[in-house]
Amino acid sequence: MRWISLYTRTYVLWVIVFGVLAYLFPAPFLTMKNHMTWLFAVTMFGIGVTLHPEDFRNIARQPRIVAIGAATQFLVMPFSAFAIAWLLDLPGPIATGLILTGAAPDAMAGNVITYLAKADTAYAISLTTVSTLLSPVLTPGLTLLLAGARIDVPFSQMFWDVCVMVVFPLLAGFALRAIARRQIERVLPVFPALSATFIVFICALVVAGNRDSLVQMTGIVLVACLILNIFGLIMGYAAGWLFRMSRARRRTLAIEVGMQNAGLGAVLALKHLGQEAAMPAAIFVFVCIFTASLLAAYWRRRTEEEPDVSEMATSKGGLS
Repeated sequence: MRWISLYTRTYVLWVIVFGVLAYLFPAPFLTMKNHMTWLFAVTMFGIGVTLHPEDFRNIARQPRIVAIGAATQFLVMPFSAFAIAWLLDLPGPIATGLILTGAAPDAMAGNVITYLAKADTAYAISLTTVSTLLSPVLTPGLTLLLAGARIDVPFSQMFWDVCVMVVFPLLAGFALRAIARRQIERVLPVFPALSATFIVFICALVVAGNRDSLVQMTGIVLVACLILNIFGLIMGYAAGWLFRMSRARRRTLAIEVGMQNAGLGAVLALKHLGQEAAMPAAIFVFVCIFTASLLAAYWRRRTEEEPDVSEMATSKGGLS
């Protein structure tokens, strides 16, 4: 299983390689467009197999940390996007698109990256579910407040997508491990590799689907997205440190705050605000995947070298 483990650890490389291929040759990747829901579902199934019930019991015992994470998500990112747009004097549509990106819920891809970073995946899934369920109100509401744009978000469809992509496959993974525990233990490294493979395809599909927006990219938009992403990672980690969370949860909160469901933002922008407004969301997808993947690879190595056995560690801060 050594080569499978090596493949999982180096998945950042495959994200980059297939992202470049998708940009240069989008057509083959776009054939997967109608299967994105199932790509997410298979990814979450692979994670579900590896989780323990105790992970979620710990979350249920501490609903406070989920509330802290959701509040950090919807306070830091949209208001930071507003400030960045103002400081860089971005044109109206671009500024609105950046704010919309910041107001989106956190990305489901963040759950996979959290797992690969050896952070708290159960916490990540809880945050993603809560922020997604809040997004029908908060995403258009914050965009309206900060950019004066009104957006209709279909709550029922979003709720169903969360169930199909996260809850159902996760439960199926739990069930499979419960039914065939001994057999699953023997091939357990296969499931993280499976999840890594599908997240590579998901990232490539997002790049291929937004190639036109990426072609029109200007340097200032890239800078704005990079600042927003890095600031989100830092502030997410800082919030976890401030509320004395364990190191694994600080890392989780950093990833979940810094990564947005910018794919949703791009779709909403195209539908309601126009092509130009979709550009920040399309760029942010690739930026946040790239930075979070590098951070996850670094944290994974650090965890293997220096395991965190404290449930409520209180280190001196910084992205350690």
